[in-house]
Amino acid sequence: MLKNFILALTVTLVVFAGTATCFAGDPPKPDPTGASIGTAADVVNATSGAPTADDMEKMAATEPLAVKLADVVGHNRIAINMVWVLFCGFLVMFMQAGFALAETGFTRAKNAGHTMGMNMMVYAIGMLGFWICGFGLQMGGSGGAATLGGGALLNEEFIVSIFGKDFGLFGMKGFFLGGDVYDSTVLTMFLFQMVFMDTTATIPTGSMAERWTFKHFIVYGFFISMFVYPLYANWVWGAGWLSQIGANFGLGHGVVDFAGSSVVHMTGGVAALAGAIVIGPRMGKFRADGTPNAMPGHHIPMAIAGCLILAFGWFGFNAGSTLAGGDLRIGVVAVNTMLASAGGSMTALLYMWFRYGKPDISMAANGLLAGLVAITAPCAFVTPISSVIIGGIGGILLCMSVLFIENTLKIDDPVGAISVHGVNGAWGMLAVGLFSDGTYGDKLNGVEGAVTGLLYGDASQFMAQLVGVSVNIVFVFVVMFIFFKVSNKFVKMRVAPELEQEGLDMAEVAVIGYPEFTINKTHR
Repeated sequence: MLKNFILALTVTLVVFAGTATCFAGDPPKPDPTGASIGTAADVVNATSGAPTADDMEKMAATEPLAVKLADVVGHNRIAINMVWVLFCGFLVMFMQAGFALAETGFTRAKNAGHTMGMNMMVYAIGMLGFWICGFGLQMGGSGGAATLGGGALLNEEFIVSIFGKDFGLFGMKGFFLGGDVYDSTVLTMFLFQMVFMDTTATIPTGSMAERWTFKHFIVYGFFISMFVYPLYANWVWGAGWLSQIGANFGLGHGVVDFAGSSVVHMTGGVAALAGAIVIGPRMGKFRADGTPNAMPGHHIPMAIAGCLILAFGWFGFNAGSTLAGGDLRIGVVAVNTMLASAGGSMTALLYMWFRYGKPDISMAANGLLAGLVAITAPCAFVTPISSVIIGGIGGILLCMSVLFIENTLKIDDPVGAISVHGVNGAWGMLAVGLFSDGTYGDKLNGVEGAVTGLLYGDASQFMAQLVGVSVNIVFVFVVMFIFFKVSNKFVKMRVAPELEQEGLDMAEVAVIGYPEFTINKTHR
């Protein structure tokens, strides 16, 4: 049944992709080699001291050699940006190893192979789903990125007009990366956007670890990478309607999410919440009276190493989102990222120390991630002092959320994914509307002036951020909850009780994480 479902879905998308291309206008020609990308036009107004269009016109008539030199400069400018974006994309891809180590270390030894397997295969599954239609839905109408030489081939957005305002809902070009999007700029954008999407797809593997069937995990991987993530990402990053509520309704710069607190992390965290509710807690997690039993992770050093790898990859995540190595704001973004991670780790450590009498290193490691998630949206718009505050609040929110979700809501989240990514993704979005200091972001989403938050005099940006958070919660939770409920009727989400008791490694993925020794059942 699973094979037939995937085959039918693929055929449908092929037809849909062909139909979308048929309705295309006269698009620019693709340039797969990049030979024509980056000309004198990419020098014009590149910086405050760069020549204007009038300067270049006069130069062309009297100084042809200068124009040729400007072409070289323009090509090199685009090349530097493209190398920067690719390098940062490679860093973000390496975060997959961090997730695998963190989630496996925070769960039990008898499921190590299964947890590692999900973290590895979500990379391949998510990539294929994004290639089939996710990228097209997300970026097909975005118009590309000027810093990478254009990408104007991505010029078809499905738009509805309400009250005289245009609302972009999804892209209609770029499916299978075929046809006229065979272009070096477009493919560079695909790689960078794909590794961001894969972070989202990975997050629920932690919340549903130790009881999720591998078959259902595969169905989930295609669904979130092909439809759920791309749609919300289009609304914020693909020139969709949430990015335009500033231009359309005067709400700041529209929904602003520089590197993905909501698009990436909150989407993953809300999906993780829906999945954890539907699949239910692990056997033995809660006593008869509802109080939780501790189920310690089997390898805390592995988990901490994974968190540090994630922190390293996060520099690509945040600083790479400038899409320009020549944008010197990357230094500010990188430092803000570092400081927020330190703030989150420290406050999580102190919170647990004061509350329980001992510092909890596992919570401090998750606090590191909480600070990083929180700073991901505002990292380009805030000061270093604000970054420490944002990260520090994120660490406290993490601890409070983990305890609330487990003790009050009775939801079993083995690695704290809902709190790290969902709760702090929302906090990061609100932080943009509070702490943005008005020094960066001019013309973002087509709005004049820099991004400015409530504490610096602009309440409208905070309102826009509230809209973005609310839409994410409603859209992602409702869609994913229905998906888990319906798909569970056809492909079982949860393994049989005897397999859960024994461990999922051999039964689900045909390997044992630790074959050299037998784990004492009391510690499993």
